[in-house]
Amino acid sequence: MEDEFVRIRIAKPGDAAGIAKVHVDAWRTTYNGILPQEFLNRLDYGNRTNLWIENLKTDTIFVAVNTKEEIIGFATGGHKKSQGYNDFQGELYAIYILEEFQGMAIGKKLLNRIVEYLKTLQINSMLVLVLKENPAVQFYHAMGAQKIDSITITIAGEKVQEEVYGWNNLEILHK
Repeated sequence: MEDEFVRIRIAKPGDAAGIAKVHVDAWRTTYNGILPQEFLNRLDYGNRTNLWIENLKTDTIFVAVNTKEEIIGFATGGHKKSQGYNDFQGELYAIYILEEFQGMAIGKKLLNRIVEYLKTLQINSMLVLVLKENPAVQFYHAMGAQKIDSITITIAGEKVQEEVYGWNNLEILHK
């Protein structure tokens, strides 16, 4: 269900640079003050483009595009990749939206597309890992996710708290 402003579609091979731009820009705004600034400044569009070229070969990725067909957000998910959490079959690997487009229900639309995709794989539960200080934690709460764990990870030499949220039943999400 899209409106005139944004459309959700499956990503194509030519979308790698647009996805990379959202990825880098969203990390810089989302993790400003959470991760070291030097690390955020070193994030590189070229390296991220190469990463997404490879990811597009193996992963299912949905993009949110505006009326000019510019990518303003993306989400990817599939079978669970994270170790442990055996009660969950699927995983939301990433969901990022450019800061100026947040709060417009684009995240909900992307998340619903991931859920639709997971259901085609006969997956009925999903988890997501998110930095504790990421404002998106509120989004996951609003979407019905339950906190199931908290772990310490290292990013750019800094120890940060990562929280694991899950949906035991994707039916509560897909509406």
